[in-house]
Amino acid sequence: MERQDRQAVRAGPLKAMDTPQAPIETDAVIVGAGPVGLFQVFELGLLEIKTHVIDSLAYPGGQCIELYPDKPIYDIPAVPVCTGRELTASLLKQIEPFGATFHFGQEVSTVRQEADGRFFLETSKGTRFLARTVFIAAGVGAFQPRKLAVEGLERFEGTQVHYSVKNPQDFAGKDIVLVGGGDSALDWALHFAQPGPQRARSLTLLHRRDGFQAAPASVARMRALCAENAMAFAVGQITGLEERDGRLTGVSVTGSDASVRTLPLDVLLVFFGLSPKLGPIADWGLAIERRQLQVDTETFSTSTPGIFAVGDINTYPGKKKLILSGFHECALAAFGAAPFIFPDRKVQLQYTTTSRKLHKVLGVETPVFD
Repeated sequence: MERQDRQAVRAGPLKAMDTPQAPIETDAVIVGAGPVGLFQVFELGLLEIKTHVIDSLAYPGGQCIELYPDKPIYDIPAVPVCTGRELTASLLKQIEPFGATFHFGQEVSTVRQEADGRFFLETSKGTRFLARTVFIAAGVGAFQPRKLAVEGLERFEGTQVHYSVKNPQDFAGKDIVLVGGGDSALDWALHFAQPGPQRARSLTLLHRRDGFQAAPASVARMRALCAENAMAFAVGQITGLEERDGRLTGVSVTGSDASVRTLPLDVLLVFFGLSPKLGPIADWGLAIERRQLQVDTETFSTSTPGIFAVGDINTYPGKKKLILSGFHECALAAFGAAPFIFPDRKVQLQYTTTSRKLHKVLGVETPVFD
């Protein structure tokens, strides 16, 4: 994500917090500032529940910003198409009225329930909280790219070797070798091979075999571009590096017939997928199934009352890992949390189209209908 873009999405509701001496007391702590975590702020805000949000990344947006900020998303209701960056910016705009406080660049390392029922949380930076409820919206958890195991390659990470594309313009006009056989690899190969301002000078897609775990249409388009000499495809594995004056100039590729060839490059892009890890969440004493948190589908509560899980981090019968599903879960989780925060109040379902109370919360005028 470019510096100016990060600054843009930080506008509005994002309030920085210095590490306090005493725990911050709040209604709710949300762990994760991806799209689902951001929408959880909105659903809680409608119920006048105040929130603090923690994320291990240095900016909001989660995987949408970290992995595909400029790729189109087509399945957000009433939005025919938007990028991950645009979706994040829209969600931040939507939650502005609720004044959530964000704590970036830190993980929650400790969670325990106090005698009064509240939850004590502490982060890797020493920020501490006392919260009535906790919402885990951490996506796939702490994810790391699966790296290419070639001796010496780590010296070029972040300069010439990349495991994700944050700003495609950085790679325009360069000689690219792109490694992988899944959807991300094919998508980015097509992106940089096709005519446009971000086109590579040359692009070679490298995969260990002539078969792909990607959409058939993408594979067909890749083969057509190879036939047009707009890009190249090679079968083999990287077994060595070519260097000159401290720069990576090429990779040695060993084919299935043991032949070795050199592919010259300016940039090496590697897309082997992600290795998701729950990280500290695995030690919080919550019921887990296949590295995901078990929840009930009435309130999306975990096995610990008062702790909720929404988005890709949870599992239940029929679970679909869609942003749309996460948004639905946020609404039910917010209502599930209300009794913990307002034990003496019955929270009624209201509609933003007609409720004067919600209009006041949102800071908008109640429309007058003839």
